[in-house]
Amino acid sequence: MPRTLRLILGDQLSTDIATLRDADPRNDIVLMAELSDEATYVKHHKKKIAFLFSAMRHFAADLEKRGYAVHYRKLDEANGPQSFTQALIDAVNEFAPDRIVVTEAGEWRVQQMIEGWVEMFDCAVEVRADDRFLCTHEEFRDWAEGSKTLRMEYFYRTMRRKHAIMMEDGEPAGGQWNYDKDNREPLDGQVEIPDRPDWTVDAVTREVIDLVEGRFSDHFGTLDNFAYPVTRRQATHYLNWFIEEALPCFGRYQDAMKQGRPLIFHSHLSALINCGLLSPMEAVRKAEEAWRAGHVPINAAEGFIRQIIGWREFIRGVYWSQMPGYGRSNKLLAQRPLPDFFWTGDAKMNCMKQSIAETRDNAYAHHIQRLMVIGNFCLLAGLDPKEVQEWYLIVYHDAYEWVEMPNVVGMILFADGGLFASKPYAASGSYINKMSDYCVHCDYAVKRRHGPDACPFNYLYWDFLDRNRDRLKDNPRIGMMYKTLDRFDDEKVETIREDAKRFLDAL
Repeated sequence: MPRTLRLILGDQLSTDIATLRDADPRNDIVLMAELSDEATYVKHHKKKIAFLFSAMRHFAADLEKRGYAVHYRKLDEANGPQSFTQALIDAVNEFAPDRIVVTEAGEWRVQQMIEGWVEMFDCAVEVRADDRFLCTHEEFRDWAEGSKTLRMEYFYRTMRRKHAIMMEDGEPAGGQWNYDKDNREPLDGQVEIPDRPDWTVDAVTREVIDLVEGRFSDHFGTLDNFAYPVTRRQATHYLNWFIEEALPCFGRYQDAMKQGRPLIFHSHLSALINCGLLSPMEAVRKAEEAWRAGHVPINAAEGFIRQIIGWREFIRGVYWSQMPGYGRSNKLLAQRPLPDFFWTGDAKMNCMKQSIAETRDNAYAHHIQRLMVIGNFCLLAGLDPKEVQEWYLIVYHDAYEWVEMPNVVGMILFADGGLFASKPYAASGSYINKMSDYCVHCDYAVKRRHGPDACPFNYLYWDFLDRNRDRLKDNPRIGMMYKTLDRFDDEKVETIREDAKRFLDAL
């Protein structure tokens, strides 16, 4: 009887993955492997490696309970494979399959590897589309080619219509597509932040934690207080908890930051969706159902849904449409190396210190910390795009190149010159002060514009505009800021340049 070898990658932990769709559990072999190459092509955060290896082991055990024959290769086994290709060669030699089935990879480098297998093996190699995503590569290309500008908002509306999400009689529910203006409130002292579920570390996860600490001790981050879902059951419980306890307030406070409370009302589900333990559509439908039931306000449901069917799908489309050269983009000619405090957390700016420390401890920071604190600093300081990309890919447990690269290159650094962002997301310290309590605990004065005690964001913002004038002056969304800059007298402009030089040279 023909035998098929079915390879499951570490971010494909779903029984609905296309690879398994026609599987014969009695005859086929499911191959999974923990690989040194994948853990070290960048030095991933310890918690990211531990999360994925534990999730993989639990998923393999679940497949075995369902009757599948799973060939699982652990990282610490003798003569274990280093790469996907070697794992596949070993399995082909052992099982002599008639066919290999795999679902397309999320990252360009892995997909190139997969496409090379077609010529490498004597048996047939079938590469299937990843239909967990809601927009195919072809659909995105067709939409992009038919659009005057590459803007997420218009793509998002297309996705809402296509999948009938929060739609009523062909129009957006509530009469608006986007409720972002209602989602920018700072926390006040009366808001009660819900406690998160506590996930017990079982024997499988404990074994993985010990493995990672032993093999990857020099990687960024800590394994202390590992508490994250690693099974499908835990993942669905976390989703249900979020919908019930946190989503009702998520919208209003999604831009808020509070010292010592890294999660606030954020879902913390992105890593579970990106590895396959949750599907994007089930998260979207649960949020929509909660809104229709009157449990969740419309701005909260819409804001959460937009992150998934808007940004997530859009960013993936940008990545695949722009590869392989997209990561080399550097339209602002930024060249400054990444400061050491990105690794140590020893930053004098309290907003940076808090955001990096939480990243180190949790392999997580929410989108405003990533964009408007850390990302804003990277942009204003002119940090090298390649180094910034690598840092973001290393430190976050939900980071894969397909989602990390466009967010860094396009949204954070404007390194692609505005392919899909209408302006650089540059800001002074005032927005951080409005949305957080970071500034009241900072050695710098957020309301001071100049001098060694002033918030660096304040003068770095104007210095960024000054030194990038030739590249940005014609951008209509920041034209008013250049008119303001032009009203500064020569002495004020020189003070800005001196403050910026003093600070940046000290990095």
